[in-house]
Amino acid sequence: MKKLSLLFFLPLTILSWLPVDPSATNLADVRVGAWPMNLERDIDRRDTTYALIFRDQQYMDFVMMDTLEFANLGQLRYFGQALDVLKKGHNGDIANFKDYSIKRADKRLDGGVWYMLKIKFGLTDFQQPEADIMCKTIAGLR
Repeated sequence: MKKLSLLFFLPLTILSWLPVDPSATNLADVRVGAWPMNLERDIDRRDTTYALIFRDQQYMDFVMMDTLEFANLGQLRYFGQALDVLKKGHNGDIANFKDYSIKRADKRLDGGVWYMLKIKFGLTDFQQPEADIMCKTIAGLR
């Protein structure tokens, strides 16, 4: 009988030690096409993290995807607040953070507001409508 109970509980014990794969949920497709950008939520057993995934614009010949990770919703909201402040700012304004920076770069030819997001080894730019999509998505999170 002891052998039977050991054989029953051993697989359950081993399964409980294995890490659970995080489940990723796409919150917003900020940009689609050749230069995609999307905002995701990753739910793990213990915590929830957020990520902005984008194609690195430093590499034209091949697709290199980079990820800006946010440890919690508070950091993601801080990112959204930075975009909101830069929207009200001027050309050349920069929001510097520990792991990334966002610079407002107005382009005169198309008259639009652009942002340059730079992480340690990656770079992308996006326009105001894309920043608005991110801000609206972040504001709707709980």
